[in-house]
Amino acid sequence: MQNTRETIKKYNIQLTKSLGQNFLTDFNVVKKIVNTADVGQEDVVIEVGPGIGTMTLELAKRAKKVIAIEIDKRLIPALEDNLSGFSNVQIINMDIMKADINAITSEYDSSNIKVVANLPYYITTPIIMKFLEEDTKADMMVFMIQKEVARRIVAEPGTKDYGALSVAVQYYSKPEKAFDVPPHCFIPQPDVDSAVIKLIINKEPPVKLLDKGMFFKTVKCSFAQRRKTLINALYNTGGLNKSKEEIKEILKSMGVDENTRGEMLSIQQFAMLSNLLYESSL
Repeated sequence: MQNTRETIKKYNIQLTKSLGQNFLTDFNVVKKIVNTADVGQEDVVIEVGPGIGTMTLELAKRAKKVIAIEIDKRLIPALEDNLSGFSNVQIINMDIMKADINAITSEYDSSNIKVVANLPYYITTPIIMKFLEEDTKADMMVFMIQKEVARRIVAEPGTKDYGALSVAVQYYSKPEKAFDVPPHCFIPQPDVDSAVIKLIINKEPPVKLLDKGMFFKTVKCSFAQRRKTLINALYNTGGLNKSKEEIKEILKSMGVDENTRGEMLSIQQFAMLSNLLYESSL
């Protein structure tokens, strides 16, 4: 395969800012990402946004099957050309947000499905949450994302980066940051640093919930006004239909100080809080 710059020139590819296109040029980083995903001969890999196939090529060398989903139809000729020597690659020209991932992977064993992607920064969170919320059969996901978002995903309670995204991702998976990637590893160079994260999907949720919808509503409300106390955040954002006194009593029963802010609660405490709010609504 030609290097990234040669391929872009050969196919006269104009990178589109609106699609967040930043192509990896450092092959050592590509190898580190694939190594992080521990891709082997039995694995079926879904790659989101393969671009011109730089990482797809490395995945194809190691995996049983690579399903590359690319939204930009202008890149398909370069993708097909660069991967012409591999019969185990399926290229799908589609918006990942409209794709039925489970239908695409229905014929494969779920224990061998992995997701690997260099995600566009502008739509990072929606794509990650789509894979998690739709109960995709993958058991591991490895994403290159903005470093700031990676910090938020792996953040612990009581830290400034901890928020609704941290709780949501940690409900579905065990996230860990693998390594950082500087801007000079891309064409064009992004204005921010990147990081690679690995999500090991939970086979069972880490907490027991009476109502999943109430749990995520509680988490969202708790972080909607970060400078407010938890009582005020839950009361002001609405949707819970609880008085301040009711919320205060529930927190008291949990042993949580009424002046506590949302970022101080662990996922286990959020589960307890949402379960108590749900029970009090029955």
